Amino acid sequence: MPNFEMPKMEIPAEFREFAENSSSQIRETFERMKSAAEAATDVIEETFATSTKGASDYGLKVIDATRINTSAVFDFYAKLMTTESLSDVVELATAHARKQFEAVTAQSKELAALIQKFTTETSKMEREATWRAG
Repeated sequence: MPNFEMPKMEIPAEFREFAENSSSQIRETFERMKSAAEAATDVIEETFATSTKGASDYGLKVIDATRINTSAVFDFYAKLMTTESLSDVVELATAHARKQFEAVTAQSKELAALIQKFTTETSKMEREATWRAG
């Protein structure tokens, strides 16, 4: 089998320097991109955790309000069955309506406060993420 020798070529110093600089810049760019991707992943994880907790808290509050309101309706109907006159029915219905209006108003305020808290926490995380990225 014939033996072919490759000619020995010397790579010019400028080319080696260019290749080393390019390699260094690529490595630095990769590290910056990796760091930015990790920061973005952290923000997404934090946002997801906050969103999950916010949705869970809101759902639990809605369930609690529904339980309270349903119980109040059953109590109202139980009392309604024991009334003896139309004036008792009107008085009972008026008291129930007033009480339920107050309860629903308080429940709405609690739900609005939960939404406000969730919105504040989420926007705070967005501002921090923007600050970290900037």
